[in-house]
Parts: sequence; C-alpha cells; structure tokens
Amino acid sequence: MTDTRPDPDALLDAIKQDELAARRGRLKIFFGACAGVGKTYAMLSAARVRQQEGCKVLVGVVETHGRKETEAQLHGLEVLPPTRVEYKGRSLAEFDLDCALARQPQLILMDEFAHSNVPGSRHSKRWQDVEELLAAGIDVYTTLNVQHLESLNDVVGQITGIVVRETLPDHVFDQAEEVALVDLPPDELLARLAAGKVYLAQQAERAVKNFFRKGNLLALRELALRRTADRVDAQMRAYRADQSIKPVWHARERLLVCIGHGPGTEKLVRSGKRLAASLDADWIAVFVETPQLQRLPDAQRARIMKGLKLAQELGAETTILGGSELAATLLAYARTRNVSKLVVGKTSAGPLRRLLRRPLLEQLTRQAHDVDVYVVSHEPDQDNAAAQEGFNSLLFGEATRQKQGHGYVAALLACLLTTGLVSLLTPFFDLSNVVMLYLLAVVLIAVRFGRGPGVLASVVSVATFDFFFVPPRLSLSVSDTQYLLTFAVMFAVALIISQLTARLRFEANIATYRERRTRALYDLGRELSAALTANQIIDIAVSRLQPLFNASIVLLTPNSQEQLRAENDSAAQADLGVAQWVYDKQQAAGLGTQTLPSNAMLYLPLKAPMRNRGVLAVLPEQLDQVFLPEQQRLLETCAAQIALALERVHYVEVAQDAIVAMESERLRNSVLSVISHDLRTPLTTLVGLSSLLAEGQVDTAKQADIAQSIQEESLRMNHLVTNLLDMARLQSGVKPNKTWQLLDDVVGSALRACQRNLQGHQLEVALASDLPVLEYDAVLIERVLVNLLENAAKYTPPGSDITLQAQAEGATIRVCVQDDGPGLPAGLEQKLFDKFSRGNNESTTPGVGLGLAICRSIVEAHGGQITASNRQPHGAAFCFTLPVSQMPALPGDEEIQP
Repeated sequence: MTDTRPDPDALLDAIKQDELAARRGRLKIFFGACAGVGKTYAMLSAARVRQQEGCKVLVGVVETHGRKETEAQLHGLEVLPPTRVEYKGRSLAEFDLDCALARQPQLILMDEFAHSNVPGSRHSKRWQDVEELLAAGIDVYTTLNVQHLESLNDVVGQITGIVVRETLPDHVFDQAEEVALVDLPPDELLARLAAGKVYLAQQAERAVKNFFRKGNLLALRELALRRTADRVDAQMRAYRADQSIKPVWHARERLLVCIGHGPGTEKLVRSGKRLAASLDADWIAVFVETPQLQRLPDAQRARIMKGLKLAQELGAETTILGGSELAATLLAYARTRNVSKLVVGKTSAGPLRRLLRRPLLEQLTRQAHDVDVYVVSHEPDQDNAAAQEGFNSLLFGEATRQKQGHGYVAALLACLLTTGLVSLLTPFFDLSNVVMLYLLAVVLIAVRFGRGPGVLASVVSVATFDFFFVPPRLSLSVSDTQYLLTFAVMFAVALIISQLTARLRFEANIATYRERRTRALYDLGRELSAALTANQIIDIAVSRLQPLFNASIVLLTPNSQEQLRAENDSAAQADLGVAQWVYDKQQAAGLGTQTLPSNAMLYLPLKAPMRNRGVLAVLPEQLDQVFLPEQQRLLETCAAQIALALERVHYVEVAQDAIVAMESERLRNSVLSVISHDLRTPLTTLVGLSSLLAEGQVDTAKQADIAQSIQEESLRMNHLVTNLLDMARLQSGVKPNKTWQLLDDVVGSALRACQRNLQGHQLEVALASDLPVLEYDAVLIERVLVNLLENAAKYTPPGSDITLQAQAEGATIRVCVQDDGPGLPAGLEQKLFDKFSRGNNESTTPGVGLGLAICRSIVEAHGGQITASNRQPHGAAFCFTLPVSQMPALPGDEEIQP
C-alpha cells in the first residue's frame, strides 16, 4: 500500500520557511522584455494604489528617463534624497541604504533591479541592497528586463549582438513573492519609440537601428513570456506538493521518458526528444533502479547508461530513481513533476512471463488514469543469451557460476538426506505431515544458494517423495489419484517458496550493497568536511576511492597558471595532456567515453559550483567496478563531493589571505601614520630651530635653550626610530644573546639612560638582596626597562612616584615598574601590548604605541611573561618575569679533594 501521509521533515521545513517569510518583506518584480514597455509606470501606479490604502510608501530609486507620463506618477510620493559617493574625482548620486533603513517605510520603490552600484558603496549590486531591505521587513517593488537575467544573458547576446554587463542571479528572481509581467507588442513599442516616449530623438534613432529591431523585440518578448511561464509552473508544482494533490494538472506539457535495457533505448530517447520538440514541452529521462533490473547482463546495463547520456546531450533532465515496483515508482514521480505524457518502449515477453507478471505497459495503462502513455516500438533483442554476472560480482563477491554449481550439488544432497530422515519418520507420522520436511529443505536451499538450486530441490523433492513413499513404492506411478493433487500442490508450494526466498535473498543483498554505497559516501563526506588543506582532501579521496572501486586513483589540481599537476605517487599513470583537455573543456574523457576511448584511464572533471577544481583519473582493475550504472553514479557523486571540498578549502585560503592582506594594509597604514606624524613633527621642529640659528636671529642668551630643544627633539626622533628598528629586528626572528649576569647591572644602565626623562618624578628602586644570577640579553632587557620607565614618566604628572622593584617568586624573578598616576583604561590592559596600540588614541602625548609591543616580544623571547594592571586607589603597574635556571659551574670552581 502506498503511504499517502505527508513527510514530517517537509512539513517542518515548510513551517520554518513560513516563519522566515513572515519576518521578511515581500518582493514584487515588474518584469518586461526590454526598456519602454512600461515597467516603471506600472510600478508607480501600483505604489500609488498601496498609498491610497494607507501604506507608507517611499521612492528609493526611480529612473524616469525624461518620460512625462512616468514623472507625473511621482507626484504625491515621498522621494528619498540620494547620497553622494566620490569616485575618480567625481561626486555621483547613489541610493542611501542607511537612510532608507532608518526611515522604515512599509514599501520602497527600487527601479533597475540589476543596477551596479558605484564602487565604494556598501554593496556592489542593487539587488544586495534590496536583500538588506527585505531582511529588515520592508516590502520592495522593483523592475527588471529579461536580458539582465544571468541564465539568459548569453542567449540575449546571441540574438541582439549586444552583451549586457549588469546581470541578476536567477535565484534572486525565483525567490520573489510576485512577478508581474509588463508586456507590449513590438509594433506598439516601436511606435512609442518613434514618438519619443522611450528615448530622446537621437537616442531613439540609434536604438531602432541596433537593439530595437523588430526581430530582437519578438525574441525578447518570447524569452520574457517563457521565463514567466517557467516561474508560474514552478509555483504550481510547489502548490501541488504543499497541498498533497496527486492528480496531474495539464497546465503545461511535460514528458517523462522511461529508459530501459532493451535494444531500442536510443530510438526511445530520440523519439522522446522529437515528441517534446513537437509539443514544445520540457522532458525528463528516467531510469528506475529495481532489484529485478540488477540481474541484467552487462551489455544491457551499458545500454541504460548510454541512453541516459544521450538524453542529457539532447537537452533532457536526467535522473535515476530507486524502487521495488517499476510502474508505481514511475507514476509517483510523474505526478510529483506534473508530467502529462509518459513515453515507454514496447516490451516483449513470453506467455509464461506474462502469466507470472503483468508487462509494464499493461500496468501503466491500468494505473495511469491522468497521464497519457506513448509506446515506441523497437527491433527484437538479440542479446538475451548474454551472461548475467556483471552486477552479481558486486553483490555476491565470488558467488557466481561456481557457487551455483555447488548449490545444485547441495540441493541433491539435501533431498537425499531429507528422504532418509522421512523414511525413519514414516512409521510414526502420516505422509501429509512428513512432506513438510521437503518444503523445509527447499526453503533452506533457496536461502543459501538462490533460485536455480531452489527450483531443482523442488523438482527432486516431489520426485523422491513419489518414488519412495507414495504407493506403489519404488515407482513413479500413483495408485491413488488423490496423490496427484498432493504432488501438484507440493510442487507449486515448493516452487513458490523457493522463488520468494531467492527473491528476498537477492533484495537483501541489493539493500546491503546500497547501504555499503551510502556508508562509503557518508564516510567520504565526513572526512572531507574535516579536511583543512587541499593535500588532506587528496589523501582522503585516494585512500577512500581506491578500495571502493578497486582502481588506481590520481587527483590532478591546477596551479596558478591553470596547468594541472598530480598530487599523489601514481601520477605517472595519468596522461597530463588528456587531463588538461578534460579540465579545460569540463567534459569526461578516456576509458568508457566517446572522447579518446582507447585511453586506459577514465578522466572526470571535478565540477564545483563556482568553477572546475581539477580532474579525477581512474584506472580500474575490473571494468564492472566502475562502469556499471550504480558504480558510475557512485563515482560521479564522489567526484562532486571532492570538488565541493576543494572549493571550500580554496575559499578558506582566500579568506585567510584576505585577512592577512587586511592586517598588512592596516600595519602599513599605521607605519605610514607614524612616519607622517610622529617622525615629521620632530623633524619640522629641528628644521625650524636650526633655521633660526643659521639666520642669526637669536641672541646668545636663548641659544642654549634652542640647543637643548634641538637635543630633545633629536632624542625623541632617535627613540622613535630605535623602536621601529627593534620591532622589525624582533619580528625577523633575531634570538637573544644570553649571558649570565646580575640584574643590578642592567637596572643601573637603564636608570642612567632614563635619567633625563625621570626628572621631576620621585624614583624608588627596591631590588631584593637575594636575587640570583640570571641568563639574559642585557641589551634587550635594558630596552624593556627603559621603555617601561619612560612610559611611566610620560603618562604620569610631574612629582608622581615611580617604583622599580624586583624579587624572586619561585622559579622566576618578577620585575615591576609601578606609578601612582591616572592608571590604565579599563578593559585595555592586555590590548596595550599590541603593535600601534595606545591607551588614548586622541592623546597629545607623543608616541606611536610600539614600546610595550617591543617589551612583550623581548620578554617572551626570554621565556617570560609581561602583564599590565591598575593599582588601588590609582596608578598602573607593569610587571614581567624572567626564568631562573641552574648556573653552570665555572672553571676552577670545582671542589678540591683533600
């Protein structure tokens, strides 16, 4: 019985979509064949109706092109003022998205949906602005010409000879809640053009000679009508699925061609193509994968794949369905796709086969009450005697002819053993009871060895039962005619049981194979999703696909020059010339294809949504491991997953490169800012002061002050340059030159270097008396102390107390520089150690934010840590640690033995 209950996952997805749609605004597109048909006029008319109904309408962008009728429709509608965007020295008007979001109208008008925004705007395309408006719950009316649709762009270019650069993705068009077709006959449009209602006189004359030719207008009109019809058809099918409507609605012709394994497969496909062309209808080519079709020989299964490829080349949509009943699966899919006509090939079956099972055509005509069935004849099949072992090797491994031969022997032995057992039981049981043992033997043989041995066991069981146990015994004659009915029923029951058991066994093996195939795809997808680099993806793909298809796998990916290169050790097996052709043309080639079929390998393009990501080369050890329909379908699915994984990793790398580029740009801008401001300021001061001295305009009493100012600015500039050079040296990987020495020495040299900056502050030095000898770079640690002391003196008022203390804490020495100044900004204690980071960016205190970053780099290079914190009630503390290690013994310090 067919399950007619709705799919709970589909219902849940529909509920989620409804909730999302309720929060978003509604998009209505006024769609036309070309400019001048009245899209903008129709949009403004509809907006005025909404305004009269009490809706708050805002005109975002409307291009009237000087048409008086269109301008008249703007009267009474509020127009959003445009914003100005600077581009190449010009100030251009553009839609003000932020202002529109702040105004929150109920409806906004956005003309020319496919428009490209001025570089420098938030979004590169107007449809992206519309997406943001819709996400904010604002309804949008917009206009669009058919030539701006991405999928039709090349078609329009071929028709008109003009390539349109501004395009709109089709999925944006399809997601619109409503599309209103604005249509105008070509003659009437040309009359409007001649009357100056579309363009000005000179523009109209050029348009008539180029784009606005009548043939072009007819073709564009047909494209617009067809695209609108396609959208309506999709909406109708979605409605039928939502409402669970089973009968077919003949609103539009759609053909479904059922591809089989007979000799007329290609003729069937071509007949379906001709019928679809004559009806001007879409058509779908389908192959239904049932357990019975898995028994087909390799030659007939190859016809199926060849037929599907031919249908795809002829423009059909192709798919492979799975089901246990061919007719039921076909009709269910046909009703889902609202198919009006079903095309099948004529089947030939013998009387016995017709008796056991109805032909497909008869099943379809009995069940297809709302679908027309077309039958295509073909020549008789000459390949019925082909061996049926192609797919069995996948399902049963080595259990083919040899295993069936063993099964026949096992069937004879089982019948003999059952006969012996029955002979022992006949003195105690009636024949009608012991005959059940023969049925049990038949079931066991059919389960273990399949249909053939099961049928043999059925025949032998009836014969032995008649010969040994039915009077007269040891004879095949029957004394009581009632036993004839017993024999007939026994044989029929045994035969039916053996057939059903064998069929269930075969279907169980089919299910096992499908589960194995699904599991392989799941494992491949799971591992690919965790891969972080292209090399990991390649290793995973090779390791998974080689045992799955019993083949050598080569993955070739392009370099920056779009030249393929192999990534694994078996690259020598691949023909790079063929692989490059496959990559460039995005078509399969090599073994089993129509391009270079003599090549030993099969080459498949790794097609991803954005572009081709490489080539997968397969060298099978057994052809049926790759070229059977199920295996070919599995291989194509694996190739698609690999391509998606490679594209994901590619865009992750692109994003990382973009982040690095942004960080480098930020760092470059910071360095330029430093050079342009903090370095230029002391240079300007030096130039000015030196000019005064050179001109002799300064008396002797002030020369000393000027000289001191020159010295201060020079030292400031030298300090800035030193910091820049130190940071560059540390980032280049320079290692500290560590030596064993006391901390007191470097503290003294640091205080002498900061003596001038510390004037006016109360300095206290508190070094513990038990400090051990440390291994450190004296020059670098002195730089740390100088930066911390100068930082404390710079950001505290004159007269403040500054303390430098050091003490041992476990296996480290902790050094702190503390002050009682205003303290650090809350929450920025650790951020201050980043390059070019300052506590107050608008401070007049000179500095570029490199001192603390240099301190952190030096301390971490010594194996220590540096922190910043606020003191109570006020003040700041900068502390760093240096590790204490065991000092090696010096020569001559060894203990002298008595």
